[in-house]
Parts: sequence; structure tokens; C-alpha cells
Amino acid sequence: MNELLNQLAECIEFGKINKASPFPPQMKGQDGADEITRQLLDGGVKAQEILTNGLMPGMEKVGVKFRENKVFVPQVLMSAKAMSTSMIHLKPFFASGEAKQKGTFIVGTVLGDLHDIGKNLVAMMVEGNGYKVIDLGTDVSAEKYLEALKENPGAVVGLSALLTTTMVNMGKITQDIKAAFPGTLVTVGGAPVNDDFCLKIGADNYSPDPQGVVEFLNAKIA
Repeated sequence: MNELLNQLAECIEFGKINKASPFPPQMKGQDGADEITRQLLDGGVKAQEILTNGLMPGMEKVGVKFRENKVFVPQVLMSAKAMSTSMIHLKPFFASGEAKQKGTFIVGTVLGDLHDIGKNLVAMMVEGNGYKVIDLGTDVSAEKYLEALKENPGAVVGLSALLTTTMVNMGKITQDIKAAFPGTLVTVGGAPVNDDFCLKIGADNYSPDPQGVVEFLNAKIA
């Protein structure tokens, strides 16, 4: 089974969704994340082990490669698709409580901003690393974040913005979150955001890439 887990991690790393998928070319005709996940479950491997020793190592490698500009957005999206395909088989085990996720991450693009590629990449990477992700979408107001926090106490919040005109909304949203739920961790990101801005608005973390968000969560929660 260890060999199958390694194969699953490789499918995630290279974006091999299923046997029928022609991508990546070097794995054409081989089983993908879909088939291997089913084989593992049918062989008695626990969902928790599949997540921990299959999906997470693969997504971590993708995250590091993306940070180092060794792969780009299309490759990450293929890896995320492979991961999502595997998670379809695993989610019933998380829903039943048989398998546990590390924690909950609420993410959205802030009020006034409709850009979502960066936010989506973060959500996919975080989910693939063992967290429950609640994606609020784009143009998200403080009220929506607060409502999600009421339903998910103890969750970490991620704020994304691509425009300088909308990044200012991160400050108010962060303040509202901290006032309503003291101790809530807030991480921010996006093209115009930096460490100085993060410090200025009272957020807890800034990361220029999805892997940095995962590392922040792992340091604070896992």
C-alpha cells in the first residue's frame, strides 16, 4: 500500500486526474488519482492515511515548486483537480467523523474585488494539506466573514485582494473580525499586499504564495 500512496502523491504532484486523462504526457495510460484512491480505500487504507501520506505530500511538492517558479498556474490547477477528484472519495469519511481535518480555513476575496484565481489557488492548496476550507467567493463583506466565523468558531480567516482600491477594505474587515472574535487569526495576500500593510492593518500573516499560507496554518494549528 505504501507504493500506492507514493503513486497517489505523484498523481497529485503532476496533475494526473484519472486513467483517461492525457495529462501529463509521461503518465498517459496510467491510473490516476481517481483510480488509486479507490484502490486504497478498497484495500482497507484509512481516509486519514490517504490524506496524510498521499494527498498532502503531493500538494506540498506542488506548492514549493510554484513558489520557486518551477511550475505555473495551469500545472497547479491540474494538481488541484487531481486532488479534488481524490477528495470526492474521502469527504464522506470526514463528514462522518471517521477521519479528521487539521482545522477550518475561511477564505474570500474582499469587498469590491471580483478576482479569484489567487484565492482559488490558496483554497485548493490548503484543502489538499488537510484543512476544511470554506470558500466565500468574491466581493465578500465583513458581515459574511463574521457569519462564517459564528458557524465555525476557531477558524482561521484568509483575505485576498488584487486591486489597490480594494486592499484598503482588508483593514476594516480585519478590525471587525478582531473586535467580534478576539484571537481569530487573519492571513492576507494578493498582488498589492506586503508585510508592512499586513502589520499596519493588524493582520497576523502575509504570504506572497499559497504554500506560505499552508506553512502559517501548520505552524499555528497543526
